[in-house]
Parts: sequence; structure tokens; C-alpha cells
Amino acid sequence: MPLAVNTPPIERPVYNVCMTGEAPDLIAIIGPTAAGKSAQAMMLAPQVNGEIVSADSRHIYRRMDIGTNKPTPEEQRRVRHHLIDLRDPHDWFSLGEYVELAWAAIADIRARGKMPLLVGGTGQYVRAMLRGWRVPPVPPQDALREKWAHYAQEHGQDALFAQLATRDPDAARTIDPRNTRRVVRALEVMEVTGRRWSELQRSEPSPLRIQVIYVSLPRPELYARADARLSRMIEQGWLSETQALLSFFAQHGFDADAALRLPSMSALGYREMAMVALGRMTLDQAIEAIKRATRRFIRMQDTWFRKDAQQAT
Repeated sequence: MPLAVNTPPIERPVYNVCMTGEAPDLIAIIGPTAAGKSAQAMMLAPQVNGEIVSADSRHIYRRMDIGTNKPTPEEQRRVRHHLIDLRDPHDWFSLGEYVELAWAAIADIRARGKMPLLVGGTGQYVRAMLRGWRVPPVPPQDALREKWAHYAQEHGQDALFAQLATRDPDAARTIDPRNTRRVVRALEVMEVTGRRWSELQRSEPSPLRIQVIYVSLPRPELYARADARLSRMIEQGWLSETQALLSFFAQHGFDADAALRLPSMSALGYREMAMVALGRMTLDQAIEAIKRATRRFIRMQDTWFRKDAQQAT
């Protein structure tokens, strides 16, 4: 039987609860930004003797706390979290590394008689775990990455994506055309291995019984909650955090433009806040740009995660 979930009235999330088997070995709490995934996980964890495994691609970076809405130290004391603060923000971190570390964390949690809760909104991370992807451990190839980044700058994002669609139509159906970093990574790996990205990301059925809890709200409520969270993060000092990040990057040999191209800085809002810190954009302009980008991201996440939740039935 599905687990009973006590829901705080103020959240009013919509649950689509799916499960394989009678009792889960792993609970995945997924959904779009601002839906209340973390709050639900924090509430559920004590009920099931659980620990949280982050599925957020920006929580892995140190020094990026406010803008990523990272669990606070107090929250991490209340419920143990895994896969947080693994790398400095100029370090490389791949999907393959995430999958390996996430499964290791899940095995450790279960070995201690506790329930792992996979929680987050990074679609590739969640899908890789739910579908049992085995991602090729191909290290970064700077020359190839520079080649395709230059191609995108010269010919445009659409032309870059067309290269992927021509070489691997199946991969093109699963990668967001606007996510230039992921498109470049797929092309890079295909050149190194001589095989299609979609072939390399093979799936193996999970030996675990997985319960998926889909958390969402009507779009207008998601947008309002995201706007409120943005205001709160600015009040908490997001701009100062970003200024400190730029100083950190400069100390490690990255000028402002190079810093803005780092994968960590593709996190929602950080480039806009950096533009404010650099005097290239006003705070009001940044806020409006972040709101627009967040709405697009919510729509994309909602579509992505609904499909995953439906396929878990």
C-alpha cells in the first residue's frame, strides 16, 4: 500500500503517488521549482526514518547557498542530507559522477536500516535514477568542448542542436535545445566514444522498489511562490553571495566573462545577479529576467516530471 503522507494545509500540493511493489526501498519526491518538495521531504523523513539524497545539480556546489535554496545548516542537522557541497563552483561534475555517488549514498542509507528519500528538481538526475541509467564515465575534453562552444557562438544555439539531432535523433528528443551545456556534452562524448549518446546512456531495471511522490501546484500558485522565494533570497543577501563568488573565481584565474560560462553559474538567477554585481544590469532588470526564466523552467519541469511520474505507474 502507498505510504500515508501528512500534508501541511498551507502547501496544498497535488500528489501523484506511484509505486512498484508492496513496500518501497526508495522514495522519490519530485516536481517543479517552488512546489514544496523539500518541505514535504523534511516532514516525511522522520515518519519513515529517512535521510535525503539531493537530486539538485546546484546543491553539489559550495559557496552557492542562497541562490540555490540549499537546505540550511539547521535543516541538515534535523535530517541528514547527502550529495550537498561536494565541489567548488569552478570544478567539473558530471551526470555519471552523480549517478555513481547517489547509488552509493542510497546503499549506505539502506545498509543502516533507514529509508532513502531522493529529492530534487534536476530532471536528468531524477530520470537517471528512476530509469536506471548507466552513464559513461567520460572525463571532460576541453578541446572538444571549446570546439562546440565556439560553434554555438558562431552559428547559434539552434544550429548546435541541429548537429545533435542529425547525429543522434533519440538524444535530441530527451535534451532541452536551450541547454547548450548538455548539448555540447552529448556531442563531446559521442566524438570521444564513437557511439551515440542515447546508446551510451543505457538503462538497467532498478532492483529497488521505488515510490514516486509527485508534488505540484497550479501554475499561477507556483509562479507566485517562486516570486516570493526570489524576494526572500534577495533579502537574505543573494547579491552579496554572488559578489563573493566572483571574487572566488578571480582568485582561481577566472575573469568575469569566464566565470559566467562556468556550469555552476547556469543555475537559475546567478548570471543575472552577477550582471548586477558587474554593473551590467540593474537589480530590477535582473529580477524581471529571473522571474521569466523561472517560469520557463517551471513549465519545462512540470512537463518532464509528470511524464516520469506517469511512467512509474
